[in-house]
Amino acid sequence: MNTRPLWLASASPRRRRLLEQAGFAAVLAPPALDDARLSPVPCPIEHRVAALAWFKAAQIVRTLRGASGASGGVVLAADTVCDIDGEPIGKPTSPEQAAALLERMQERTHRTCTGVCVYDLAGSRRSIFVDVASVTLGALDRAQIAQHLEHRAWVGKAGGYNFAEQVDAGWPLACVGDPTSVMGLPMRRLQPLLESILDERGAA
Repeated sequence: MNTRPLWLASASPRRRRLLEQAGFAAVLAPPALDDARLSPVPCPIEHRVAALAWFKAAQIVRTLRGASGASGGVVLAADTVCDIDGEPIGKPTSPEQAAALLERMQERTHRTCTGVCVYDLAGSRRSIFVDVASVTLGALDRAQIAQHLEHRAWVGKAGGYNFAEQVDAGWPLACVGDPTSVMGLPMRRLQPLLESILDERGAA
């Protein structure tokens, strides 16, 4: 368990759970940034998620500057976007939109891009990277889609679903890459980076 403060610039309990499972204690610090309301700029999706991760982290860094006990902490932010054929697919805003997304993604492969920013307040240093995974969704029956919509399991999720939850629910999902990246934090790459940053300053 980390001894230095770790702030997660997100309201996502899924992301905090991934950190906890890896042994990190994080405090949720949601930024006042609604990326769903931002006008998309023509650019590669990898650039978009990296920029949004940095914007989120920077907002929390500004808030924490000068706060008691914050100087030795670390801020972590991430942004996840799905795409099909290069077209970004964000979080659906209605059941109808979620249903349309699922219909479109069935029996196809889509990419999930997650941008990550780790900012070390102690040294004013930042690390930014993007992780990409490919997910194939098989055919869903009407009952599976109806249940998903009824339970509002699509709310707040890129592409309208959570990979781990829907695998557990029996959906035909296959991932090439890090499944935790699809869930919002690519822990295979993030865990050693966080351990390195936290250990480096903790030993200083």
